[in-house]
Amino acid sequence: MEIKKFLDFLPTNFRHEKSFFIQHNFTDLDNLSNLSDSDINDIQRKSQLCTLNNLKKIRTIAIFKKEISISPPEAYLLLHCGIGSIKSLSISTPHELEGKIGRLERILRVKTETDITFALLKTWIERAKQILKSI
Repeated sequence: MEIKKFLDFLPTNFRHEKSFFIQHNFTDLDNLSNLSDSDINDIQRKSQLCTLNNLKKIRTIAIFKKEISISPPEAYLLLHCGIGSIKSLSISTPHELEGKIGRLERILRVKTETDITFALLKTWIERAKQILKSI
């Protein structure tokens, strides 16, 4: 996925972070997924409009995209369901994730536009477990 499309996916509340990445030619998805906490703190010092929370979310979405091949909308959905790392994904069950997604949809009173199936959730969890084993 091209970084421009990745940045375009992000909602408007990420506008300051998107602007910073574009201005500083930070255009590689690998670079976004490899941001350390120190890098994130440096970015926040350079641009005080960038929030720590949003920068960490962008890093997590990039990690999910790079490591597990989860699309940005699906990764963003996982973040809203409380899954913020590969480790937390690996210890989840498909049934539990399905329940969290359903609960989020009911709370928001909307149906997500992603086509997430039980089998897809199982695949994501298996990939996350394989990644943790290889570390």
